[in-house]
Amino acid sequence: MIKNYPELNTRISEMAEGDEDFRSELTLAIFNGLKELLEKYQEGNLESDLVKIQQIRHKIKPTIAMFEFDDLADCLQTGKEILESEGFGGSFEKHFLEFRGKVEVAIQEVESLMQQA
Repeated sequence: MIKNYPELNTRISEMAEGDEDFRSELTLAIFNGLKELLEKYQEGNLESDLVKIQQIRHKIKPTIAMFEFDDLADCLQTGKEILESEGFGGSFEKHFLEFRGKVEVAIQEVESLMQQA
């Protein structure tokens, strides 16, 4: 498996400071946060619900920054800019497909860390 986030395991380990229970809980929290991001962003897209997308983007932003999911951060920023300038439509649909691919990769990578524990 190609690692898109090679520093993720290191960042989680640094925060856990040797506490394996905390490491497992933190990894699970990241996993759940990314799953919720995908779910709520998808719902917001299907419902053309700008508020739902804004809320989940705001909720997950610290996790994305702290654990260096830089491509997701960039993608979310692009989505924000599209919604602000064009609203829901063709450009946002194209963005959503790109976003979904990126977040699914992140979820898979975090899930692989959970299985290693």
